Amino acid sequence: MIIIDIITHPAFIWSVVGLVISGLAFWALSYVVASYCVYDQTLRNKKREYWGRNLPEDMNEDSEKMYATGIAWSQENVQYKKDVHIVNNGLNLYGEYYDLGCDRCVMILSGRTDSLIYGYYFAIPYARYGFNVLVIDARAHGLSDGEFNTVGFEESGDDIAWVEFLQKEYGIKSVIFHGICIGAAGGMLALTSEKCPACVDGIVAEGMFPNFGESVKNHLIERKKPIFIFLDMINWWMKHYTGHSMKKGPIDVIHKLNKPLLMLHSKEDKYSTPEYAQKLFDKAGGESKRLVWFARGRHSFVRINNTEGYDAAIADFLAEVYKNRDLSKEEATV
Repeated sequence: MIIIDIITHPAFIWSVVGLVISGLAFWALSYVVASYCVYDQTLRNKKREYWGRNLPEDMNEDSEKMYATGIAWSQENVQYKKDVHIVNNGLNLYGEYYDLGCDRCVMILSGRTDSLIYGYYFAIPYARYGFNVLVIDARAHGLSDGEFNTVGFEESGDDIAWVEFLQKEYGIKSVIFHGICIGAAGGMLALTSEKCPACVDGIVAEGMFPNFGESVKNHLIERKKPIFIFLDMINWWMKHYTGHSMKKGPIDVIHKLNKPLLMLHSKEDKYSTPEYAQKLFDKAGGESKRLVWFARGRHSFVRINNTEGYDAAIADFLAEVYKNRDLSKEEATV
């Protein structure tokens, strides 16, 4: 009877209610703080050097080879390099243009945290097959202005501005986008925009995700972190700072594509999963589209694991896009 009297006493009940409310408030506050930290560390660059042109400190054997190979290519072609600059949406954006004497150009669109020096590595096959090369510092990367990565949304407008620059300043008649991860998302958003210049003749996409929220979810799963509510809270911070939702992305626009598409995807990709790569491909508009699978290679590490197959897929794609011109190594400009 004493126990019953205690647990039914109003003071005890309100104490329990207070503890529950306090616990829920602490849980909610911890989620708010943790979600902010994830967003802040993932998609916000407060200091220029974080995503600068310096080599990453946490490189593995594959990334070391990629950077070394790419930098060597850049040094071998330094006589063709021009430092270039545009302004878009009030941001100063910087890049390097390698004028190899061609009337067409590839734009290398790197992923999150990667400056233009990362793009050197992916430029190599295009230079071999008769393309000038533009590597760029996306907003908030390298020397470019900006604080936030918007997972392709605002970057797509920057991509279009760079294409217009190539047309006006260098007389480029044809552009191919080569995007990796977020770079691929931005390229797809640009190419399906009504504002995209007609001279963009196709896109090569490695590790393209359906939307960035799906990629974040897979990162959280890998790290054994909660998803329920937490993912929505991370997305809230993105919408708060940029006005864009990470629940939107290429999957929402790819049906409007009317230019050739080459998707290069690894079956080992844990973040942009093979399942969703297939869904993107199936939904893609246009009659000229290819999806080439690779057995090995983590996210953004496909070419280093099968350089010959990767470059051959690009060569076949370009031969299809430019049917009236032989893109064999023998006729390469460089």
